[in-house]
Amino acid sequence: MKIGIVGLPNVGKSTLFNSITNAGAECANYPFCTIEPNIGVVPVPDERLDELTNMYHPEKTTHAIIEFVDIAGLVKGASKGEGLGNKFLSHIREVDAIAHVVRCFDDSNIVHVDGSIEPLRDVETINLELIFSDLEMVDKRLDSAKKRLKADKKAQSEIDVLEKIKETLDAGKCARTVELTDEELETIKDLYLLTLKPVLYIANVSEEQMADAQNDERVNKVKEFAKTENAKVIPLCVKIEEELSSLEGDDKKEMLEALGLDESGLDKVVKTSYDLLGLMSFLTAGEPEVRAWTIKKGTKAPQAAGKIHSDIERGFIRAEVVSFNELMEQGSMVACKEKGLIRSEGKEYIMQDGDIVLFRFNV
Repeated sequence: MKIGIVGLPNVGKSTLFNSITNAGAECANYPFCTIEPNIGVVPVPDERLDELTNMYHPEKTTHAIIEFVDIAGLVKGASKGEGLGNKFLSHIREVDAIAHVVRCFDDSNIVHVDGSIEPLRDVETINLELIFSDLEMVDKRLDSAKKRLKADKKAQSEIDVLEKIKETLDAGKCARTVELTDEELETIKDLYLLTLKPVLYIANVSEEQMADAQNDERVNKVKEFAKTENAKVIPLCVKIEEELSSLEGDDKKEMLEALGLDESGLDKVVKTSYDLLGLMSFLTAGEPEVRAWTIKKGTKAPQAAGKIHSDIERGFIRAEVVSFNELMEQGSMVACKEKGLIRSEGKEYIMQDGDIVLFRFNV
């Protein structure tokens, strides 16, 4: 699963990417420093794995992972090819969700492409370019569906959903604000609409703003806009996160405490991105390995088993399940068994986040 980091040039995208992945993407104070997208694979922070590791002392601990893609800065006119726009838009089309970085701080040493700091204008600039690109796709598909209508009456349902989306896009709103049924989403999934992708807004603030970022005027403007899309906003100081990402262990803990933070902003970004994609983790635990496995919310037990190995899904018999919290409360699997807390679940069982599972199978 991929999260694309987007925004105008010089808003902190590549610095954020470097901090998240420590991948060393080039970062400089001029537009279009990033042309080819940089990709970083990062572990999803999960304190449950730490506790299971302390319990089992495994040879290996494996976190769930998520990919972040650092996409070059978009500018006004990108949908018409400005600033290598078409290439950048194609990179966005390939990701599953968007992390939209919005600059909310003043700094005369860092150039802003529009000459001033206005977060909502910047958000609108990016969104409009994505909307224009989507409109082009929707118009082409509408023309095609209308031509097919005489020969194929089923095309009417496609026309209906396309016109619903077109009306929203024409109004300057993103497709994700349209209420669509599962059937309607299936009808248009091969369009890969940019504005249909779930979005997380990252409000990049200064070190001074960070102390009261939740009440910052510019951050609040982004929050008000995000409400219209049911999107989340995470305020963070990319500069601080860059410093934090270079620290480990006690040094990192001390800096977080000095800043009055429970966790880094980057950990919040990664966790929220994981949730944004509708993902969760089930866990397996033992001496060889403690591991988090990524599945979509709503996944049934056999399909979850298939994440480990296709043979386990094919020969699925049952899943022996205990929740992470119950295991921690009892202190051991033996204690959970004695109290009857380990459940035997069949093929229709819908997996829950934090389930610790042993799959029984026969092939």
